Amino acid sequence: MAGSKQLTRREFLSGTAKIAAASAAAGTLIQSTAMAESCVADAIWQIGCYTRPWGQHDYRAALDAIAEAGFKHVGLMSTKPKDDAKWALVITVATSVEEAAEIGQQARRRGLQIPSIYGGPIPINRSLQEGIDGLKKLIDNCAAAKGESLLTAGINREELETAYYKAIAECCDYAAEKRVAITLKPHGPLNATGPRCRKAIERVGHDNFSLWYDPGNIFAYSDGALDPVDDVATVDGLVTGMCVKDYRRATDDVKVTPGEGAVDFARVLARLRQGGFTGGPLVIETLTPDDPAGLIQEARKARRFVERLVDVES
Repeated sequence: MAGSKQLTRREFLSGTAKIAAASAAAGTLIQSTAMAESCVADAIWQIGCYTRPWGQHDYRAALDAIAEAGFKHVGLMSTKPKDDAKWALVITVATSVEEAAEIGQQARRRGLQIPSIYGGPIPINRSLQEGIDGLKKLIDNCAAAKGESLLTAGINREELETAYYKAIAECCDYAAEKRVAITLKPHGPLNATGPRCRKAIERVGHDNFSLWYDPGNIFAYSDGALDPVDDVATVDGLVTGMCVKDYRRATDDVKVTPGEGAVDFARVLARLRQGGFTGGPLVIETLTPDDPAGLIQEARKARRFVERLVDVES
């Protein structure tokens, strides 16, 4: 053809190589962008699992299972009870600082960070001072394990409520110095709703005391009458983390894998975001009971559910 230039084999190969290189670069850019977005999402939301579903097993078995299920974060809660006890916790007031430090090391050896530790009750029934001392002991243990926050569940005796929150108020600065946040979850009977939790947090009145929302408990402690979708608007500005817990109406039970019960997590999380909770720990607390192998499958299923939930909401 007039005016055309015939392409030599060398020129053809050179051009092809450039196109391939450009395509590879574009592919790498797309892949890098996707990875960056994934890293940002992971930085915004820390998806974890508590040890509670493995409450009849040693906590190290729970850590193994949680890591195998693909988590990078663990919440310390239940462990195998000793003697004839019905339940036990990984870390309590009775745990030594050295033991707490070793527990934290066990988690990190499995690649797990600890956003939340539930340490059980404090001896506020004995005296205010013993309650303060007990809470400081839990804070010390949380710091030794390198836990980021200490989860509390309130008090179940109305006559002790004032002293209980006084103890928390007295310890907020101490916890902040140890780089440990103190959180409160909705729990019966005295702080089972958003408004009751707000009252408790405002009573303490410290930035280092916040709410760890638990939609499953909102259902459970109202016998299914109060939907967390309706309750969640009452906690705007208070929430720094969440127990990802579902609720099964048929059995009035929270031992159900998230996404398989009555909680509308998408709507709950959307409203939490509207109220200021735009990032933080989302720690799965309960799963449908199963044998050890089955629990790993349930945990993996729950993790994927929360990951999809966050992706939809991001």
